Amino acid sequence: MAILLPVQLFASSGSAADSSAPAAQDDGLGVWNTPSGPLSPLDREFVRKVRQAGLWELPAGRQALRRGTRQAVQHAGRHLMEGHTDLNQRAADAARTLAITLPGQPTGEQQGWLAQLDAAEGDAYERLFANLARRAHGKVFSLVAQVRSGTRNSVIRDLATRANNVVLDHITALEQTGLVDFGALADGPATGGPGTATVAPPPA
Repeated sequence: MAILLPVQLFASSGSAADSSAPAAQDDGLGVWNTPSGPLSPLDREFVRKVRQAGLWELPAGRQALRRGTRQAVQHAGRHLMEGHTDLNQRAADAARTLAITLPGQPTGEQQGWLAQLDAAEGDAYERLFANLARRAHGKVFSLVAQVRSGTRNSVIRDLATRANNVVLDHITALEQTGLVDFGALADGPATGGPGTATVAPPPA
């Protein structure tokens, strides 16, 4: 379950069990001077990760809205869809303004999470969705805060402010399903509940 989270924010290169946000990958291009302020490697990675998160969370939300039998699961799916549709557009606008190249497809790991959801059914599916997405968003929450507090670029600051609101909204909606295993969030990989496969949590 990977949810928006440390500079690794939304993609996935750190350990799934690591509770800290992964450090951003230095693209070797240094700090750029832009009309909206200095743009650091972390700032650029943040924009890419916002987009990367949407590449799996948007289809996951759409699927939950369609396949969920609980109203609360459908509600959470709708929030993921709406939130990441908005963030995708904002990330695209920021990337265009700041000349940042964005990813165009889910990572192999993200594709694996989507495949697990595709294969699950009924109650097991809903528990898997809630726990994958909640764990991912919990990880990304700390990264968004890191970027928001440290960036010197106004475009990035605006994107991080919006991402913070969206991620908190998603966390709340997922917890309202009543399916989140908080013990698993603290102690290890998220699971879809009895009889389901253990899932490596996504980073956000």
